[in-house]
Amino acid sequence: FLNRALESELCPIVILATNRGQSRIRGTNFVGPHGIPLDLLDRLLIIPTTPYSFEEVKQILQVRCVEEQVEMTDDALELLTRVAQETSLRYAIQLIMTSNLVAKKKKAAKVEMAHIERCFGLFFDVNRSTK
Repeated sequence: FLNRALESELCPIVILATNRGQSRIRGTNFVGPHGIPLDLLDRLLIIPTTPYSFEEVKQILQVRCVEEQVEMTDDALELLTRVAQETSLRYAIQLIMTSNLVAKKKKAAKVEMAHIERCFGLFFDVNRSTK
């Protein structure tokens, strides 16, 4: 089905994500890259991905703080970057606004480390919530 769809005039854009490595191709006894048949694999553009570096995560969080109009101390941004590296970038981005709400309640001009630590204790990421 997928081969026929990819060869039609109205060809859809198909995005596949896998980390299977070399594995058995379903329905056969053959082993192939990512468990994908070789004739389909020949038609794919493979884009390798790598995790963000510490500085890239920090820059993403800085941009997000600007967009959400949140002022944050340098120490708090470093802590938030470490949190993003240990948990997920999505979780760290959610902590920006919740930490800002805590800072406003405490009548602070900027989000500080204590505000992020407070929110980190109150709101669990996926790994801590499943333990």
